[in-house]
Amino acid sequence: MTTHYRGTASERIAEFSASFSPQDLPHCALLTVGRAIVDTVGVAIAGCGEPASNIAAGYANTEGGSRLVAAWGRPVPLSLSGAAFYNGIAAHVLDFDDVSSPLRGHPSVAMLPALLALGQARASQGLRLASAYVIGMEVMVRLARTMVSDHYTKGWHATATLGMLGATVACSHLLALSIRQTVNAIGLAVAQCAGTRASFGTMAKPFQSGHCNASALRATLLAEAGMDAASDALDGPQGFSMLYGNGESLAATLDDLGSAPLEILSSGLEIKKYPMCYAAHRAIDGMLDLRQEHEIDAANIAAIHVHSNHRAMVPLIHPQAQTGLEAKFSMPYAMAAATLDGQVRLASFTDEAVHRTAIRKLMEKVTTKEVLGHTTPRWNKIRVTLRDGRIYEKEVRTLRGSHESPLSNADLNKKWHDCLNYGCHADPQSTFFDRALEIETSSVASLMSCLPQLIGTAD
Repeated sequence: MTTHYRGTASERIAEFSASFSPQDLPHCALLTVGRAIVDTVGVAIAGCGEPASNIAAGYANTEGGSRLVAAWGRPVPLSLSGAAFYNGIAAHVLDFDDVSSPLRGHPSVAMLPALLALGQARASQGLRLASAYVIGMEVMVRLARTMVSDHYTKGWHATATLGMLGATVACSHLLALSIRQTVNAIGLAVAQCAGTRASFGTMAKPFQSGHCNASALRATLLAEAGMDAASDALDGPQGFSMLYGNGESLAATLDDLGSAPLEILSSGLEIKKYPMCYAAHRAIDGMLDLRQEHEIDAANIAAIHVHSNHRAMVPLIHPQAQTGLEAKFSMPYAMAAATLDGQVRLASFTDEAVHRTAIRKLMEKVTTKEVLGHTTPRWNKIRVTLRDGRIYEKEVRTLRGSHESPLSNADLNKKWHDCLNYGCHADPQSTFFDRALEIETSSVASLMSCLPQLIGTAD
């Protein structure tokens, strides 16, 4: 029999956070956290030279306080809040960071910049950081299962809204805050939650992930210092569920919190193969398969049509992308690049690549349609019509890199080194990579001490 929790949603979550034992984590969960660290730091180093990253670094450098926390991909450390903000932007600017399908967002970039900064500053152990990550993911994904569909469709950026709530609980657990302090931290996070899908394709999107981390950190530290907040900030009459959703009850999703299988094990993480919005990845997989199987020449294509389940292509808001950033949210560009180049990689998203004549012509031949009905399970069907009338089709349901078909550690290592190379850095002995995959055996500071050999001279 399910026993309904007493008190508010914030109190139930805080009880879970305060009582969770890091020693209870299975090795597979620890390995998943380590892989998330590798992926998040890697894509941040790849993105360290992007315009948004440079602007963020310049801003963070104006902050006062002790500068003892690593800025990933840069030689000069930052303040605690500056590092959480900058690293959150750099790790999301390329849209190459990991994903959670039930969250409809990016769990690691919402938490790890704050967690690693805080863990480095407070001399936390890697096992405690892994436990904090697992708890943060549990909270954000469970809340998402209840309310994310309409929340996201309305225009909220779940990474920055639900992600901030998970990140705040994660940071609270890392610092071993009391139940009351954690409740206050959640309320202070709700007071700062923001981020909209209107920002997709602009620098404001990664800004939202930076803001998420800096705000979660702020909420946690203020709660630790004694600032209070409403205990019903999540599920009260003027709470998060009512204002950001449709007043959904959070009871069912929190009843078995701590007794059901952890989300990190059941839904897992999905590591991206392509540096663009995840909503296009199934179609890219299918197009690359069709291109190889049938030796399709882009010059012979009359039309490309992409079908999907309901709301699967909601984030792809730039069908006529004009910039590299906009192209990350464009199904026509994804199909054109995959067809013409035979790959979709970091170099695919320069403004010059987007404005190639052959790409523009092929983009005009791409159409899309969502089929009304269920939003899950997700699928894409690609139909390519050639000038001579031949038609080739491919349906893709299981993504390469998804929880069901995960990247091997060898494939992740390849992505790691590709990201470092793109960011003009190197980890020749895979030192950071190996240390992260054994996160439970060392301190956060020890892990971060591996970063200087990656930084080189770029700033």
